[in-house]
Amino acid sequence: MSDPATPTTTTTTTNGAAVLAGLSPAPVWRHFEALTQIPRPSGHEAKVREHVTALAHARGLQVIVDDTGNVIVKKPASPGMADRRGVILQGHLDMVPQKTTDSTHDFTRDPIRPRVVVENGAPVLVKATGTTLGADNGIGVATALAILESNDLPHPPLEVLFTIDEEAGMTGARGLKPGLLDGEILLNLDSEDEGELCIGCAGGADFKASRTFTTQPPPAGSVALRVDVAGLRGGHSGVDIHLGRGNANVLLARLLDAAGSVAPLRLARIAGGTLRNAIPRSASAVVVVDAAAAGAVRDAIAGLGAVITREFKDADPDVTVAVADDTATATIDVGDSARVVQALLACPHGVFAMVRDMPEVTETSNNLAIVTLDGGRLGVTCMLRSSVDSKKQAVGRILTSVFALLGADTRVEKGYPGWQPNTRSETLSLLRGLYEEKFGTKAKVTATHGGLECGLICAVYPHIDAVSLGPTIRFPHSPDEQVDIASVQRCWDFLVDVLARIPAR
Repeated sequence: MSDPATPTTTTTTTNGAAVLAGLSPAPVWRHFEALTQIPRPSGHEAKVREHVTALAHARGLQVIVDDTGNVIVKKPASPGMADRRGVILQGHLDMVPQKTTDSTHDFTRDPIRPRVVVENGAPVLVKATGTTLGADNGIGVATALAILESNDLPHPPLEVLFTIDEEAGMTGARGLKPGLLDGEILLNLDSEDEGELCIGCAGGADFKASRTFTTQPPPAGSVALRVDVAGLRGGHSGVDIHLGRGNANVLLARLLDAAGSVAPLRLARIAGGTLRNAIPRSASAVVVVDAAAAGAVRDAIAGLGAVITREFKDADPDVTVAVADDTATATIDVGDSARVVQALLACPHGVFAMVRDMPEVTETSNNLAIVTLDGGRLGVTCMLRSSVDSKKQAVGRILTSVFALLGADTRVEKGYPGWQPNTRSETLSLLRGLYEEKFGTKAKVTATHGGLECGLICAVYPHIDAVSLGPTIRFPHSPDEQVDIASVQRCWDFLVDVLARIPAR
């Protein structure tokens, strides 16, 4: 993170081309920049899959596209290294599509516009303009592509697994079949702190609640008001959930509760959040109130809005609360409206517990991710995470209980497993030793509250010994996403050394 007092400049072009030329390691940044020009939100990986397979075919490498849409590229060992243990490099092709409220970016058609942040004449960060950057996991994919194209880097028998749809449900890793991979060591390239070796992650699951209410037109003598919460930083619902940032859906529920405390209100519409694994940055609701009470409702919202601004002056300094006139054609009645607001207020969001032996790592959490109400149809989506399966199930029961009281239909969808840490891993021991030898400092061994595909992959290939690593990426899943340039170089140098030092079978 740059000091706000430090002079900074950014370098960019109108079409995002050639912005990253000159950064090192050149092969990684060249491949990453090419990825930024290929739209690849989750569920739209066809073009990036074609890009990856074309590059591999051009190098004469074996390419497998499995039934799920994952790509596996196999590269023979360097001369003299055929007896080494096989290594699988792994990353995901998709990216999270998040943008600022004023952005018109279409993630299915438009390229990302990267920019370089320069401090004191030196490039330090790469960010995007108005959108997520896609460094999660584009940097990992670019690193693997640079390894595949290299002619002079020593390496063991090598496989690269490019999975699809990681961000929206880990569809690629879920669909991976036995018999496709031969390697014994998995190096997942999806971690976000250089200098850390990740050996475990939380499991996750999606919670859904829905109910359809009877609607009526607004009563005579009423007015419609739109309440908006915006300007929040949001972030990744795994790695950023402990930072105490505002959740727009939670704040909107508080504002609606404040409004309902001074006058009966009828809900017409709610729209908050867009992705299950992103902390909501904005939310809005249209409510109908008696015209005579509109002033008091506005005052209540403004009063709590000022309180919220003070509460989040450090974690979310740009948060805004606004109320304006609007229109409505259909509302749910006062009683149902109050119950919806109460359910949203009661829905837990944030951290439940930290890992006892790793107090800096979140153990269990929930993200109140998406809330919609339109035409009387209410939908709520949460993403719950825990490295303890029984606690993940317990959170699911809590959410079920909250929304069952509203009379909603609820379900906890099939999740993905956690990845249990193995502190006695031979691969971990190798990487720890090499890191200290190369950089003169110890790598931190940790686990993440974010979801990694290692648990799913190792369930299919239980003989694999896995470690996750990567450069330093901050604020993934938000338009503030940024990658530290120097950390990309260090990660590359380390990975190159690791591949050269893989032991014999």
